[in-house]
Amino acid sequence: MVTDDTDGNEPESSPTASDIPMLGLGTWQNEDPDQCAETVRTALETGYRHIDTAQIYDNEAAVGEGIERADVDREDVFLATKIWISNLAREDVLKTARESLDRLGVEYVDVLYVHWPARTYDPEETLEAFTELHEEGQIENVGVSNFLPEQVAEATAVSDVPILANQVELHPLLPQDDVREACAAHDIEVVAYSPLARGAVFDEPVLQEIAADHGVSEARVSLAWLREKGVIAIPKATSEAHIRDNWGSLSLELSADEIDAIDAIETNDRQVDPGFAPWN
Repeated sequence: MVTDDTDGNEPESSPTASDIPMLGLGTWQNEDPDQCAETVRTALETGYRHIDTAQIYDNEAAVGEGIERADVDREDVFLATKIWISNLAREDVLKTARESLDRLGVEYVDVLYVHWPARTYDPEETLEAFTELHEEGQIENVGVSNFLPEQVAEATAVSDVPILANQVELHPLLPQDDVREACAAHDIEVVAYSPLARGAVFDEPVLQEIAADHGVSEARVSLAWLREKGVIAIPKATSEAHIRDNWGSLSLELSADEIDAIDAIETNDRQVDPGFAPWN
């Protein structure tokens, strides 16, 4: 039976690796406006302080509404969005980033990501536009997403603003050791999207055994493992039960043997694999 140790015993705030709360809320495929807004409000009032969206998710307005509804100051929320691959030419970055701010109803975002290094992405031109937005105060930090090690190195070399984070698919079934090592070498945080492998972690025997030993869900085990690796996770959740269950991962401590057992899982199961991805 899964226990909910968040009841009456919730951490006051998420732990941080830098300025990014270690646990955030992902909003991909949360497209119903009212549901999305309520999901964001519920997460923030549960204790989350990191909300992630993107232009392509078509829910920036709802995310902004959820932040507005929550009894949490905007300044206390680490808010991220991403520029889609068709908008990465310099003028398109500037135009669509400002449109994203308008939809979100905010004056700035805490990090703006290059969503994928694809289609209209040009390292110098694209990141020059991000620098301009940073200088204007419309973005606090520059991020990249789905970048391979060599692309991380290139972005770091050409960007006038330090790259804060690289957001990639990462979970016990896709540990991304090479990406994590490259980011560490450049002092870049790693943010994990799809940290539950779209539910595949629930069927992994190693995670099932550890979860049973602790009386928690496999989701909590996966998120706790990521935290032990210094990886920030942004699991998607829409129901209050799942929002709270993921939040409970912050109080789960894994033993060294449990971490080693998860590390030994011999799987590379990529869930997000579009044709324009840099590894294809």
